[in-house]
Amino acid sequence: MKYNFDEIVNRKNTNSVKYDKLDQYFGKEDLLPFWVADTDFNVPDCISDAIIKRAEHAIYGYSFRGDECNESVKNWLKNRHDWAVEDEWVSSSPGVVTGLSLLLMSLTEKGDRIAVQPPVYHPFFHVVNDMERTLVHNPLIRTENSYEMDFEHLEMLAKEGLKAIIISNPHNPVGRVWTKQELNQLGDLACKYDFLILSDEIHQDLIYKKYKHTILASLSEEFAQRTITCIAPSKTFNVAGLASSVIIIPNQKLKEKYEQLLNAMHLHSGNLFGHIAMQAGYEHGAEWLEQLMDYLQGNVDLVRDFLEKNIPEIKLVEPEATYLLWLDCRELGISSEKLNQILINEAGLALNKGTTFGKEGNGYMRLNIGCPKSMLTEGLNILKHTVNQIKKN
Repeated sequence: MKYNFDEIVNRKNTNSVKYDKLDQYFGKEDLLPFWVADTDFNVPDCISDAIIKRAEHAIYGYSFRGDECNESVKNWLKNRHDWAVEDEWVSSSPGVVTGLSLLLMSLTEKGDRIAVQPPVYHPFFHVVNDMERTLVHNPLIRTENSYEMDFEHLEMLAKEGLKAIIISNPHNPVGRVWTKQELNQLGDLACKYDFLILSDEIHQDLIYKKYKHTILASLSEEFAQRTITCIAPSKTFNVAGLASSVIIIPNQKLKEKYEQLLNAMHLHSGNLFGHIAMQAGYEHGAEWLEQLMDYLQGNVDLVRDFLEKNIPEIKLVEPEATYLLWLDCRELGISSEKLNQILINEAGLALNKGTTFGKEGNGYMRLNIGCPKSMLTEGLNILKHTVNQIKKN
């Protein structure tokens, strides 16, 4: 079946954060939205059909994630990422960020030092601070064309005492797919200095063809015993609103502590339709995902070529994964904050300013390309006109 990712779907007045919260987050409603990380594509038919079928059984009482759903998770991870997951490792959370909060609450103490690697997905900062842990920055190293982990600095932090590190793999917003070598280095440090790795792998399925995602916990038994892997179908199949995620904890002592809190917070039941969507996507959504990645690659190519030809002052940090592009705007000579205000007030564009992801993001913007090409082209042309005006001034 050929899917139509060019279709324009009107999402206004659907309680969409991306469209219906523009005024709250940007101060204006009439903006083209290229910000929050969901896409403007319909879910695969296998998911909507499964939800509709279950909805026709018009009793939506207390439910649970059944064995068939968990089996679909395990099969997906084995077939797509070569990781054999045991039944007893699998737990749940309404969302990955919720899971990270619960993990910090259950496995660490107030004041414990928790590392993050900015520029990085900004809720990492919030969950550490909100849980009253000590936030420690291990910034990524900006290379000529991309980013690397700073292992020398991380080891220095580890010597001073770390309880855990939260990583983004693949990385949001810089788009890196961490290699086996890099993940082995990280795992070795975690073992040497006895800290946990909380690995947010929610973008694991959105990998461009030249790259391969590696699940850190799959590399060794020793790594698996100190790594918690957080995944969800939400980015893969655009079902974030169904609030259903998977937390995989091979270490049973850690899992027992996590689930004790999960149950105490009465968050273990999950969302009926989230379970339906998860199982349907993981069982039948592979072909849709392949077509999606081809379409997204076309959007990446469009942005790269457009910038090189029309806005050479803005450089694309070549993505290895995700539909979130990291744009290097430093040659414009203005801060992310000022550029963001120009884009909002003069261009009518809503992107994420780089400093949202840490001070290391100053001079950058994050662009969501999970949209039809016609919308992306419109946004790029507006950006071109706006940059020309900035240069004139």
